[in-house]
Amino acid sequence: MSQLISFVIPCYRSMQTIEKVAEDIKNTMAGMSKYQYEIILVNDASPDDTFAVITKLCHEADNITGISLSRNFGQHAALMAGLRQAAGDIVVCLDDDGQTPAAEVGKLLKGIQEGADVVYARYNHKQHSVLRKLGSRINDMMTRVMLGKPKKLYLSSYFAARKFVVDEIKRYDGAYPYVVGLILRTTRNIVNVDIEHQERISGTSGYTLGKLLSLWFNGFTSFSIKPLRIAIVTGAVSAGVGFLYGLYTIIKKLFIYPDMVMGFSSLMSAVLFMGGMLMLMLGLVGEYIGRMYICINNSPQYVIREVVNRFPAAASDDKARPGLDFIIDPGQIMPDDPKADHD
Repeated sequence: MSQLISFVIPCYRSMQTIEKVAEDIKNTMAGMSKYQYEIILVNDASPDDTFAVITKLCHEADNITGISLSRNFGQHAALMAGLRQAAGDIVVCLDDDGQTPAAEVGKLLKGIQEGADVVYARYNHKQHSVLRKLGSRINDMMTRVMLGKPKKLYLSSYFAARKFVVDEIKRYDGAYPYVVGLILRTTRNIVNVDIEHQERISGTSGYTLGKLLSLWFNGFTSFSIKPLRIAIVTGAVSAGVGFLYGLYTIIKKLFIYPDMVMGFSSLMSAVLFMGGMLMLMLGLVGEYIGRMYICINNSPQYVIREVVNRFPAAASDDKARPGLDFIIDPGQIMPDDPKADHD
């Protein structure tokens, strides 16, 4: 029996690119007769006519599903919305700008067939700006430190995952999902395959350095308590340095320079340093408490405004698609990630 591949694509400002991406998927999968496929396009409240293009694609092909979110929830929220609609044995996530080539999806699928649970595309030469590359490197470093990502593992927005991994990801209903963190806590059987990163078809990236850092901050505060432990160590070290400096000052006053006038500037420096550290640590603790408060109040990951082609033909004709019975109407609230932006 042929396997079903679900392509999940978050869409934002992609009215000029998404048709080409869908066409590339169609042409590629036409040469893979052993697979069936579906395409799930999630419009994250794009300000242009992206959803109109998605609706057109849905009317032209019954194996394309369109989802429109009620407001901009962010890329990882859109991914979660798409993953909850996916019925495939393997799920492939990619970008809407054509930089993640659908023509090379066979490499990802081959990695899955060879036994990996998740396969990430690795790019030798990324077609991104210097600022974007810097933000990605910072994000990669902090993912290693905070989430325990293996050093040699390259993470990207183009990946394939087995159904059990996706099912585990879908179980997460917190207000701040971070797909990378959810994958890393599910499995470490993850491999890379080399893929050529393409030029963007049209437009510019919606990611800025600030948004990348915000995404990173969301990831480690949602899936790691290491920042709190770092705060404890930093506080202990600062207190130790302050104590030793105070002891040194007393000894110097009593035994070395009895006539020395104690300096106002050194005192103020110490006060400002310790005060700044305390405010930083309190802010970090407050961030964790605030996120807990938001989750306790059941803040939604995302809200679906409309769904087009809810039951693609790629699913079995004699039974409803699995995993979709939870959608009652287009306005149903589903929980995903507020502030991650789009590429």
